[in-house]
Amino acid sequence: MSSRRTFLQAAVTAVAGLGGASRVFGTNPPPVGTHSVPANASDRLARRAPLPVITPGVKDLAFTIDNGTKVFQLIAEPVKQKIAPWKTIDCWGFNGSCPGPTIQANQGDRVRILVENRLPESLAIHWHGLEIPYAMDGMPYLSQRPIAPGSRLAYEFTIHQNGTFFYHSHSPMQQMMGMVGMFILHPPRAHAPAVDHDFGIVLQEWAVLPNNTVPNTANMEWNWLTFNGACSPMTTPLIVRLGGRVRVRFINLGMDHHPIHLHGHTFVVTGTEGGRQPETLWGPANTVLVGVAQARDFEFVANNPGEWMLHCHMPHHNMNAMSDLLGDRMMMTSDTEDVRALSQMQTLANQVGFEHVHHAPIAPDANKVPGFPQDAFMDMGMDEAVAKPENNGLPRNWSAMMMGMMTLLRVLPPDLYDLVMNDVQRGYVAPPPPVGGHSHGEHEGGPR
Repeated sequence: MSSRRTFLQAAVTAVAGLGGASRVFGTNPPPVGTHSVPANASDRLARRAPLPVITPGVKDLAFTIDNGTKVFQLIAEPVKQKIAPWKTIDCWGFNGSCPGPTIQANQGDRVRILVENRLPESLAIHWHGLEIPYAMDGMPYLSQRPIAPGSRLAYEFTIHQNGTFFYHSHSPMQQMMGMVGMFILHPPRAHAPAVDHDFGIVLQEWAVLPNNTVPNTANMEWNWLTFNGACSPMTTPLIVRLGGRVRVRFINLGMDHHPIHLHGHTFVVTGTEGGRQPETLWGPANTVLVGVAQARDFEFVANNPGEWMLHCHMPHHNMNAMSDLLGDRMMMTSDTEDVRALSQMQTLANQVGFEHVHHAPIAPDANKVPGFPQDAFMDMGMDEAVAKPENNGLPRNWSAMMMGMMTLLRVLPPDLYDLVMNDVQRGYVAPPPPVGGHSHGEHEGGPR
């Protein structure tokens, strides 16, 4: 029972806000937006060791050492990517992943990236933003011959920059088939102030016509939008400790610009696709525009406990345009009948295998109001279908309005943070709470 009480207390703290944190811990938290350096970050800054970047849902690309050179094996190939519990697309990526695995290296490293082409057509890889020899730039017919199907090519260069960069095919339609990945270059010493958590997110968009699985790369309208290859609520939350300093890195290789908004915190933009910005350019914000072919890093102190949304603020990007959710049918705001709308939602729930929870209340005379409905029938709670350790402790039906290009930033007090991260390490998924319940108390039934 003691472990359960501890977990529940921490859970209450996580959702109680700053006042609740003060009552439980007996301390006054720093004001929202304060950019102080946590003690553990200061300790690490003294050691000057940059943190590895975590790309939630995407693996790192492994490497070997050959006479001091880091050697990476990058395979371009067709990929089946599950972007929603009921939607798998046929895209192109690298090493079985779309976006491709994250490459991490250090300033001063000599790297060799062996690219193998398992696609049915030729390609070349561009290292976006890297200042490297001309022969390594990846421009077909200028700096290199295209890599033919079944062939390999070694790109080799020395890294003298640091920051958030990316790699991608230099053929436009291949880019829209998904051929992009993060390329993180770490400085020799951690930037000040040092961060306690460092995350990377790849922004992508897809045009997948009804009853199709192959993206229409020539389309100008996009109906599926992803963070790290998944639509919310399939995205993996960012788990951070209360009081820690956080860096989040975004890259965008698509056709739309994305205003990325963070709830509950104020951040400063510290980097672009050209590297780290001088502090004289830092200014408070809670939304940053990540344009096409751009990267943006922002940093903040996670001093406000809770489950905070991190999302693109383009309205249709919050909902995947609601197109092709049910095969050859579209969810439209013109579905004015409660029974019909719920029937469509239940059809999808039955197909995927989760318990559909009724939408938020509507007025008895709602159909008489011009413009109704708008969001009334868009709730689609699917907690069971997207269960993962990072979601442990979230309230019942948390996923109902999590759609499209968004994820959660979970700012957790130390006890709760340690419990959830322990679950992540063990791969333990807590059972969902009953309808109307809350899952925090379910934790003690998990394996020890």
